[in-house]
Amino acid sequence: MKDFLLKKEVVKLAREALADELFASVIYSRLAGLYAGESVKSKLIKISKMEGEHVSFWQEFLKRRGFDISNVKVSKLKLALYTIIFRLIGLGLTLRILEMGENKAIELYSRMLESEELDDYEKNKLRKILEDELVHEQEFAEEESKFEEFLEHVRDTILGMNDGLVEVLSVTTGLAGVYGSPFHVALGGLIVGAAGALSMGIGALASVRAQRQVHEGVLQRISVASRYVGHVFKDRVVNYMIKKGYSKEISEAIAEESSKNHKLLSKVIAEEEYGIKEETLENPFRAGLYTGLAYAFGAFVPLVPYFIGIPISIAMLLSLIFAGAALAFTGFIIAISASLTVKKKVIEMILAGLGSAGVTFIIGRVLSMLFGVEVG
Repeated sequence: MKDFLLKKEVVKLAREALADELFASVIYSRLAGLYAGESVKSKLIKISKMEGEHVSFWQEFLKRRGFDISNVKVSKLKLALYTIIFRLIGLGLTLRILEMGENKAIELYSRMLESEELDDYEKNKLRKILEDELVHEQEFAEEESKFEEFLEHVRDTILGMNDGLVEVLSVTTGLAGVYGSPFHVALGGLIVGAAGALSMGIGALASVRAQRQVHEGVLQRISVASRYVGHVFKDRVVNYMIKKGYSKEISEAIAEESSKNHKLLSKVIAEEEYGIKEETLENPFRAGLYTGLAYAFGAFVPLVPYFIGIPISIAMLLSLIFAGAALAFTGFIIAISASLTVKKKVIEMILAGLGSAGVTFIIGRVLSMLFGVEVG
């Protein structure tokens, strides 16, 4: 009975692997056809063919165990969804989503390699597939590095938009509990949104500027020291490398090599001791602009229904629906840019935003009843 359950589990995992690899082969081919850049296109075609080889392995694997593979097909709906995602957010973030699926595949293959149900031939082939996954994951990493600055701004923008969305949604829903006029609710929300956008933009600019000045001061000090008295850093580099797990001999060799180039030495010290990378220092004016504009956009979303002039109850309902959709979108972008679980993050964002709005609505109604404030 134990062997049967083990075999059943392996077949189940193999079927999942076949479905994933089949979809990967098709979607990479589809992306290659949609992307204009020849270098990236050739990489996508190469990966699609590689995934196709993996598909053949899993098909044979399941056939040998008497499993009917004819019902394992690519979902046209899923394929269309990923195509739309690519057109909306571009290749960088689309690759992030696909990479999250690759990580799950690597975990699945690791589990299967521990099973006694696979013979030596199958385990060797599976190790090769695992190697392929890690290799083309590295190709993704190299390609995604071109989008790192974009992804950083996406995160800043989305977080700013989310702040504006949640705060103004909470305010307008609270005001809707007091006022009977959509116009008064819209006006109050607009004032809060404008003030919030200015505050967030200026705050982001000041914060990032102060942080950048501190980091630049540290980098300048390290640069000067490494140029003229670099020997004082050698022992530190040795200690850093030993803490990372390198042997003393290798650590000393790294320190010796680093000390020959003051720029390399200062880079090592800055990153290891202070956690600062010069290339990642953020532009304060750009951060302030993005954050302020994103906040303003997020703040405007829940206000739209109140400006239309429809009854307050309908306006509030539409405001919640618009906000829910926007919260789902922000959760989606945050999840894929930070490699988090999309479903969990989307639900978290919606519950937090609408929950906040619900609480403020109740507060508004309570205050309205207590103080007899009701504006029609």
